[in-house]
Amino acid sequence: MSTAAAFVGVTQRFGDFTAVDAIDLEIPEGKLTTLLGPSGCGKTTSLRMLAGYSQPTSGTITIHGVDSTRLPPEKRGLGMVFQSYALFPHMTVAENVAYGLKIRKVGKKETNQRVADTLDLVGLGHLSASKPKKLSGGQQQRVALARAIAIQPRLLLLDEPLSNLDARLRVQMRAEIRRIQSETGLTVVLVTHDQDEALEMSDLMVLMKSGRIMQSGAPREVFSQPANRFVADFLGYENFFTDKSGIFRTIRPEYLSLGGDKTGERLEATVVSTAYRGVDLLVTLEAVDGAGQTVRLIADVRNAAAIEPGQKTTVTADPAHLVPLENSGKE
Repeated sequence: MSTAAAFVGVTQRFGDFTAVDAIDLEIPEGKLTTLLGPSGCGKTTSLRMLAGYSQPTSGTITIHGVDSTRLPPEKRGLGMVFQSYALFPHMTVAENVAYGLKIRKVGKKETNQRVADTLDLVGLGHLSASKPKKLSGGQQQRVALARAIAIQPRLLLLDEPLSNLDARLRVQMRAEIRRIQSETGLTVVLVTHDQDEALEMSDLMVLMKSGRIMQSGAPREVFSQPANRFVADFLGYENFFTDKSGIFRTIRPEYLSLGGDKTGERLEATVVSTAYRGVDLLVTLEAVDGAGQTVRLIADVRNAAAIEPGQKTTVTADPAHLVPLENSGKE
């Protein structure tokens, strides 16, 4: 698989603060890569450096094999969609989409064709004469996307593009962006703090913390085998304990069972609380792990008999879904 862009030892410092700390990353051609992590982890700073809006303190950024570290944004051939969409309110939808083409002095006939084709791609051909204020949030987002795609960018960069939409529209637009990427073969880099968004949309998921890459890989690979406590926590793992052999592990609630009728790692536990959720019961327990530490465990139990707070039970962890972690700390 060819590489569309790469970070080699890239660091970005602002005074005494290190926003990005010596990262190495290859962005695959024709795929959708997400930079995922909490606020302040360095994902947006990394995107801005790739776009050319910020230059690294040290390290190299290449785009299609060419050192682009010091190239200005307009020389990089990239399209970008911001969180705010940044549409021109006095222009029609078609004029907004054509703006980047006019700046690049593309001929009128080709501009009109590209605008029409791109608006059809995002399903807005019927709204080409409308002004942005007449559009819904989802439609405005599609116009911003069309404007970025129309210039036929070498890479398309998306900075939290769905964060201003309501939950229903976010789900719709995830599928829409994925469809457009698949149909066009564009290389897309998406910044998000939403793990569901990253899991659903990514070919490559890059999880960051404190300016460093904690783990990267295909979503299924990262989700099923988190490398450390931070990654597991961020992706929704809730159970952490040391087993009898001294290995620090995590397991998701659905792979814990109550009672001693199954094989696996067993811990004696006390029920703290229960939460009935219709098809299942979420049971919070306290247990002492293999290191002698009191740990909180959450089991997602189906077809459970009556379980009451204070009840003593055995928690069994399915060995096929126990994940060893690098350490017992947050990283």
